[in-house]
Amino acid sequence: MKRVVRIVVESLSVLSLAFLVGCQSDIGGEASASKGRIGMTCMDLGNPFFQLIANEMETAAAEHGYEVVALSGDNEPSLQNSQLNDFVAQGYDAIFLNPVDSVSSAQGVKKAYEAGIPVFTFDVQISDPEAKKLVAAHIGSDNYQGGRLAAKSMMEAIGNQGEVAIISLPEASSCILRVNGFKDELKEAGSAIKIVTELSGKGRRDEGFKVATDILQAHPDISGIFAINDPSGLGAHAAVQKASKTDQITIVAFDASPAGKQGVFEKKLYDTPQQFPKQMAKGTVSAFVRYQDGAEIEKKHFIPCAHYKHADSIDDEARINQTW
Repeated sequence: MKRVVRIVVESLSVLSLAFLVGCQSDIGGEASASKGRIGMTCMDLGNPFFQLIANEMETAAAEHGYEVVALSGDNEPSLQNSQLNDFVAQGYDAIFLNPVDSVSSAQGVKKAYEAGIPVFTFDVQISDPEAKKLVAAHIGSDNYQGGRLAAKSMMEAIGNQGEVAIISLPEASSCILRVNGFKDELKEAGSAIKIVTELSGKGRRDEGFKVATDILQAHPDISGIFAINDPSGLGAHAAVQKASKTDQITIVAFDASPAGKQGVFEKKLYDTPQQFPKQMAKGTVSAFVRYQDGAEIEKKHFIPCAHYKHADSIDDEARINQTW
């Protein structure tokens, strides 16, 4: 039987979800066997990136007899900690965590550890030093390396000179690493590019538009914008386009999401260093299975990012089919 990851809104408790799972797994009077349940909570299941990860995790876990219950943190740290507490209270076999906030999620990690429930983080790491040690394993993109790729593209696109702005997301360790990689690559290359401002776009398209609009008013002569993901990058492009500055300003984003790939094809974005969410999802499940089998596992596994420029987009079937 093909299982489908159940996306639960805030109004549903994990308890009611568990009831639904139990009811729906009984077809023709025969209950499907399951080794147990894995609780997954991420920043926002409305984001296609996390939707894909949730679906891939569900499929991979089902092959080993486990069910995945996926919840959306809705970018609310308190909501996500409540979800973590529910997973612990109901004795889930493991937790797959993509922290809404790299610091505040430490509380839930510590409770899970005390209850003997292993936590596997993906995409974003925990920042709290104590809680970080308690995480069974982390599987994510090499965001620092991806940030360096973004800087290389920016130098290439604007002739290695001029002023640029950064649209960041300081609540997420992955995005901090992207920004650090970007800055370090410019510094080590001896670039003449000057970073004039760094503002949070909250990882969203609407906020990216607002922040970029403010940036253009304060720094009308900038040559480029580095945005930490595709939504904020595409939002920035809308602001640049509205200001009639598309010939002046180059935008480099991050993710190579379906929308980002199309943005590169349409030359709204110069590059969007590519993440590989399917590998991330399958790697997380694999780490859990090996952990359950008593095998030694890597505490950290980073998946290298890759450039995604216009030449990559032209005959890309994933872009044409609007997939990762």
